[in-house]
Amino acid sequence: QTIAEAGPAGMRALAVPADVSDPVSVRSLLDTTQATFGRLDLLFNNAGTNAPAVPLEDPTAEQWRRVVDVNLTGAFLCTQAAFRLMKAQSPRGGRIINNGSISAHAPRPNSAPYTATKHAMTGLTKSTALDGRKYDIACGQIDIGNAETDMMARMKQGVLQASGETAVEPTMDVHHVARAVLYMASLPLDANVLFLTVMATKMPLVGRG
Repeated sequence: QTIAEAGPAGMRALAVPADVSDPVSVRSLLDTTQATFGRLDLLFNNAGTNAPAVPLEDPTAEQWRRVVDVNLTGAFLCTQAAFRLMKAQSPRGGRIINNGSISAHAPRPNSAPYTATKHAMTGLTKSTALDGRKYDIACGQIDIGNAETDMMARMKQGVLQASGETAVEPTMDVHHVARAVLYMASLPLDANVLFLTVMATKMPLVGRG
């Protein structure tokens, strides 16, 4: 479906089903990429999942582990595999972009597993940016707030606020997010956007709570 939606560019696309939480699956993904294209110039760590929005004391250990496995461990495993490939290829280097979240700055109520992983993503971004310097590997993070997607449709019906009230939140066209990622990806390796926040202008982030 993704290849079909890419239109004419789909002829240059490769879709590889993978489980980012599984090291073997991630290695296979990167091996297939290298075998097909000869190198890796950009990794976008975009896979993510969430747990039910319930009070902090209620998520099960399995629900916690699932969110951590996909959101954090998955990003680490993909970054690790990309690092190995990028530092060994010629010309050396590449770029890694992590999908953080507004939740990397401020949590929503009843979101401890998701918020914890997104705060951790910020640490992974900083470590990757630092450790990648000597290999010409740049790393940055995009934090997205209320992009209008199927997943975010609930914003228009109202979501729980820190005050305990339920309120409708503004959203923005998801194409603005795509343009922001494209900008980050298009920079030469001697320039980097370390952190970028793109959000619906009137969403209640500043002053949340």
